[in-house]
Amino acid sequence: MHPIRCALAATLAGFLAAPLSAAVLDATPSNYLSLLRTLKPGDTLNLSAGRYRGLPISNLRGTEEAWITITGPDAPPEAVILGMNDDNLIQIEDSSYVSIENLRIDSRGVPGAFGIAAHGQGRDLTHHIRIEGNTFVGQNGNQQTDAISTKTPTWGWVIRYNRILGAGTGIYLGNSDGKQPFVGGIIENNLIQDTLGYNMEIKHQFSIPEVPGLPLGPTSTIIRNNVFIKNDLPSPDGDRPNLLVGAFPDTGPGSLNLYEIYGNYFLHNHREALFQGTGRFTLHDNVFVDGSYSYPAIVVMKQQGPVKLALIYNNTIYTPGPGIRFGSRGLSGDAVVGNLIFSTVALAGPMTQQSDNITAFPYQAAAYVRAPSFDATADFHPSPGRCQGAPIDLSLFHGNAGYSVDFNGASKVRAKGAVVFRGAYASEGENPGWRLQAGIKPPHIPRAGSTVQLVWVAPVTARAGASTTVTLTGAGFSPDAKVSVAGEGIEVTKLVVESETEISVTLAVAAGAKPGAREVTVTGTRGSSNPIHLRVTAVR
Repeated sequence: MHPIRCALAATLAGFLAAPLSAAVLDATPSNYLSLLRTLKPGDTLNLSAGRYRGLPISNLRGTEEAWITITGPDAPPEAVILGMNDDNLIQIEDSSYVSIENLRIDSRGVPGAFGIAAHGQGRDLTHHIRIEGNTFVGQNGNQQTDAISTKTPTWGWVIRYNRILGAGTGIYLGNSDGKQPFVGGIIENNLIQDTLGYNMEIKHQFSIPEVPGLPLGPTSTIIRNNVFIKNDLPSPDGDRPNLLVGAFPDTGPGSLNLYEIYGNYFLHNHREALFQGTGRFTLHDNVFVDGSYSYPAIVVMKQQGPVKLALIYNNTIYTPGPGIRFGSRGLSGDAVVGNLIFSTVALAGPMTQQSDNITAFPYQAAAYVRAPSFDATADFHPSPGRCQGAPIDLSLFHGNAGYSVDFNGASKVRAKGAVVFRGAYASEGENPGWRLQAGIKPPHIPRAGSTVQLVWVAPVTARAGASTTVTLTGAGFSPDAKVSVAGEGIEVTKLVVESETEISVTLAVAAGAKPGAREVTVTGTRGSSNPIHLRVTAVR
């Protein structure tokens, strides 16, 4: 099994559970098309090593409990999907709960031959597609040739552990007309390298159409732990950022959607921004290296819509030119907090809030971090005592995905419960985590028995005689975590481990419970947490 998938197997076991009637079908290039049409919920189609002329996925419907899986071998030799003329290699239509895994997808340099494409123009229902552990090559016919593309309303996609090498555009989600939204997805732990245009772009959205099942309420698209690398090849259709996220609808359904972007490594772009954002986004605990001499590493600007929310915190930036530039303030708020910026001009443009940043020129970076560089020797982990300051209040960012953990997935909280580090790393000295490289960044899996970091509880009070639901935020929570509250008169009646950084707890507080502070702790296979306090108030 793929080593990353093996590490996550326990977590995914329930998610991938299949009914007892599920079949495992072994396919070859001579019979795979006939078997493909027979797949039912829970079935797995194993493609043997060989060369396959296209993989049409049409009218395949798994279920939330029983996905359909189409996979190649876990190790070489590979199952290689090859294009025919300028057709898309894997065309997805009217399908859902389908996983595409462990394939080599080779467009052979043919212009317009996309690797994986869902292009229904809103006429079909394509949602909950998982693209995992694949290698994309040959999508370099021109800048408009994409490795992964959607041009129909899509939601619930997961794109992870893929290598996209030398494409015209790596990942292109949505459409230039703003009418084919990509909603509620997860893009994580991918390597996207040496593209002619964008490493990745999610297009602006003018509206959310009335498509059965398409979420209308606030959703988040998570972009985390990816490696976005450009090269110096000329761009015939105009220069592009490594990552661009566009605007959401101005009002109505989708207007409160959010991009949550963290733990990514952005490397090299001498012609454009490393990141450009519009609409509503959070950008934290990323590492940005080697941007343009004249163009800012991070650009916040209006494009097909206004800037509404831009929260930029705990990033490390090392660039020969400008650092962060705002073209306009966020209409609903913006903040630039706790960043470590080595650039010619650290901050420019109108910003509502900027605080607790450390800024210096690029030539001064060696005084702060271990080995600043634009090449493979780079190490931006802080030197002892150099990247700290007064405690930073991160309460503004409470609720952002992953806000309490750093680039390495470790807790930001240090002595006395304070967040003191600037930049993407919340530790100093030798880097205990992943080294920056042109490779897949693995997911962070806390060591068994390690201390859980409990950072905040919200709300901070519970009323006697009432039931209260509180959110605990921290790092290293395990799926079997338990929560205890010291003292009499308070009972945990419901507990949901939402993620490694968040637990939801419902508390029943007796009418006779005495007012005062109660210690809250979390226990589980990853150890016990530092205690934090919840205050019980009297009945009124």
